[in-house]
Amino acid sequence: MRYSVACYNKTMKYKLDKGSHSVYTIQFHLVMCVKYRRKVLVDKVSNRLKEIVLEVAKSFGIEVIQQETDLDHIHILFSSRPSIAPSRFVNSLKSVSSRLLRKEFGDYLKQYLWNGKFWSDSYFIASTGQVTLEDIKHYVESQGRE
Repeated sequence: MRYSVACYNKTMKYKLDKGSHSVYTIQFHLVMCVKYRRKVLVDKVSNRLKEIVLEVAKSFGIEVIQQETDLDHIHILFSSRPSIAPSRFVNSLKSVSSRLLRKEFGDYLKQYLWNGKFWSDSYFIASTGQVTLEDIKHYVESQGRE
């Protein structure tokens, strides 16, 4: 669904999702790093990780917009419903992917990672927008004016 909001002479365009009592657009940029920044996300491991991301996201009702790995981290751009806590999704994703990758590529990963760890304890997540912050500021400031 598309929804346009007039903003001075500009029009903000949102790609919206709809719930039973809400209309929303929420996107996040997530970066997760391999423990010790080990460069293990190669070929089959990287491809399998991307499959796992899609599976876990689907189970949460989350849409993966784009994802890509580098050797020691993954970037995931996804959209979510307001009722989903991003931290819950990320923790589940880290847990499931770690378990499955260590199970499927254990011999390879053992030389780089140990103690049952795959991901760094931390991660980066930021909300993203479909319009600029400046456009939204102008729109809010213009409320109540002709």
